[in-house]
Amino acid sequence: MSTGFDRDAQDFARGARAIVVLPDQGGAMRDADARLEETAGLALAIGVEVRAKIAFRVRAPKPATLIGSGQVEQLAETVKADDISLAVFDASLTPVQQRNLETGLGCKVIDRTGLILEIFGERARTAEGRLQVELAHLDYQAGRLVRSWTHLERQRGGFGFLGGPGETQIEADRRLIRDRMARLRRELDSVTRTRGLHRDRRQRAPWPVIALVGYTNAGKSTLFNRFTGADVMAENLLFATLDPTLRQISLPGIDKAILSDTVGFVSDLPTQLVAAFKATLEEVVSADLLIHVRDIAHPDSDAQRADVEKVLSEIGVAETTPRIEAWNKLDLLSPERRDAVLADVARRDEVVAVSALSGEGVDALIAAVSEHLTQGHRRYTIPVAAGDGAAAAWLHAHGEVLGREEDGDAAVYEVRMAPRDYERFLQR
Repeated sequence: MSTGFDRDAQDFARGARAIVVLPDQGGAMRDADARLEETAGLALAIGVEVRAKIAFRVRAPKPATLIGSGQVEQLAETVKADDISLAVFDASLTPVQQRNLETGLGCKVIDRTGLILEIFGERARTAEGRLQVELAHLDYQAGRLVRSWTHLERQRGGFGFLGGPGETQIEADRRLIRDRMARLRRELDSVTRTRGLHRDRRQRAPWPVIALVGYTNAGKSTLFNRFTGADVMAENLLFATLDPTLRQISLPGIDKAILSDTVGFVSDLPTQLVAAFKATLEEVVSADLLIHVRDIAHPDSDAQRADVEKVLSEIGVAETTPRIEAWNKLDLLSPERRDAVLADVARRDEVVAVSALSGEGVDALIAAVSEHLTQGHRRYTIPVAAGDGAAAAWLHAHGEVLGREEDGDAAVYEVRMAPRDYERFLQR
């Protein structure tokens, strides 16, 4: 991804030696070791070689460095001994903290937000995805110019209408960033309008939309491939999927439905990315049903669920949108843990235990999805003009035709279907 600006604090070579640092401030529902592993996985996702992982207990965050001076010294010794060139902090750092830590440690420092932005910058493949990531990155960088750029003390002489007399370089750079962000927002608005037209056409088609959501690396793409027979990239890698993928599928009682595979969520997802990716995530907002894929073998599975629900709320998904939880990765559980999970599932509604990798439980999940989309069906009397074969075919495809009678120039159908589908039929 190219923003047109130097990213001194963010640019580091693939293969750089890194240390992952967790400033544990307490109060979190997450396991510290699991959090360290996740952040190391995020670093590995951009080709960084993680040489060490360390957690510090932080009782009173320091405004200058977040962690204490003794902890900075301890880290500096490790950085020097292991020839570390990058410190990844699993926290949000202010520009001042980032600058002071770089000075104290003698290496580049990146926080959790910057790390996730780097991953998205590498992985976005579509033009829309690249626009979204660039916008998010510029928004993040705009507040950090004072820290990372080496030429900011220079003054720029006024010339004509450009900059004005004595405009500092930082002011000019910020103005350029603002202008670029304004252009990106205009381009994304155009993409959003186009996506909205496509979605409107699907609504009129009308086919129900099912969206797979979940924490990153929960197995959404593997499950998507199980449902569709597609070959979407599915790796044991954080953020393997960034750009949404849509496929048409058939389900019991439903001739056609749209299944959407979406970007995985993560704890402390940068607000810049949540805002930038709203256009992509509109498929989730407008979905008829959400399948929340959970890695039930992960020690922080409950915390990950809370993170996903938080992001869904932030992007505007209604609490009333139907959800099914797919407790994935049964194949990774010990026999004792597996028995406990299956017993828990048996006591819950709208939960299905699966292994997307082996296929176990996928048929039960498909049946649950079909039941969700067909429940609440009502009986309707629908007149169809003579010769309107397309309307008749639509009724057969999306409902259960109970009877048909001739009435002059029309055929009157008795059909059982969902109220939502009936409204869609009327919009044809």
